[in-house]
Amino acid sequence: MNILVLPGDGIGPEITEATLDVLAAADKKLGLNLAYETHDIGFASLTASGSTLPDAVLDRVPQADGVLLGPVSHLDYPPRAEGGVNPSAELRTRFKLYANIRPCRSHPDLSILREPMDLVIVRENTEGFYSDRNMFAGAGEFMPDEDSAFSIRKVTAKASEQVARTAFELARTRRKKVTAVHKANVVKLSDGLFLREVRKVAAEFPDVELEELIVDATAALLIRSPQRFDVIVTTNMFGDILSDEASELSGSLGLGGSVNASDTLCVAQAQHGSAPDIAGQGVANPTSLILSAAMLLDWRGRRDGDDRLQQAAALITGAVGTVLDNPATRTRDIGGTLGTADFAAEISRTIEHAEHIEHAEHTGETA
Repeated sequence: MNILVLPGDGIGPEITEATLDVLAAADKKLGLNLAYETHDIGFASLTASGSTLPDAVLDRVPQADGVLLGPVSHLDYPPRAEGGVNPSAELRTRFKLYANIRPCRSHPDLSILREPMDLVIVRENTEGFYSDRNMFAGAGEFMPDEDSAFSIRKVTAKASEQVARTAFELARTRRKKVTAVHKANVVKLSDGLFLREVRKVAAEFPDVELEELIVDATAALLIRSPQRFDVIVTTNMFGDILSDEASELSGSLGLGGSVNASDTLCVAQAQHGSAPDIAGQGVANPTSLILSAAMLLDWRGRRDGDDRLQQAAALITGAVGTVLDNPATRTRDIGGTLGTADFAAEISRTIEHAEHIEHAEHTGETA
């Protein structure tokens, strides 16, 4: 498996290095024959080549078996005309990575929840309220005068159908329930279209329950009754907000994996940002990117029928859970003492000494 590695900005290079160390341990254990091709993006490539996402990097993306993307500081980039391209948004739209898949599972002594959480949020990834990525040409946000600003929401039947199908296929392997989250009582046309497509897909999955829930209620019920949710499917901005809420409730935003997937490509990406304030200090928690990398292996393994990649995903995920369960082997942000490299080393040692390996839980790959 050939993985394109894009370390990104801030803590990105540090947590990427830690993730590669863990992948190396799994490779040694199972003989995966992983290969890597690393390219600079973000401020590093802006300085070197005038763009935060050079064309040469984009050309390599479809040639890879998967992409490992570190966090980026796109808010601080110059305008697009001056080379400031948001790598995350560009990859999602350029390669039609329509599904952002984010599992959230609570850790008993890290979560503030009274009831356990074990859910997956499947978020539409290419349109919605995100004005920087929902137009073919031009921007979806504009100011006709200095005191008025407008932003266009884009919802299409095709994108809604695709993300709904991903959610139902995933739910069929889990507890067989999909919650479609919307605000159709206010944005009646766009969320009405989204719900129309979800219901069409639901008719093809009679064994999976469909629940429809307004986003306000969902935000509250994630706190009050997290155990009621299995798979949540929703539009771009609602999914972005709810998945961050769910991750933080389950223990920390830094503890959840995330992939952006289409039928043919998967990009593993940490849920959190680039944290430039702690960059270079060796204290960043690499859990999110490590789990995202495991999801990438699982996606590719299921797509190609490669049992070893699926076993590796389960091995890495289990090792992360084991290390997190021990307060003495946690990173500082969650009450431990370990730095980035030492935490990754603990996971690698756990992988090395693992004996029984099971398959990873289906995390929503779209193949």
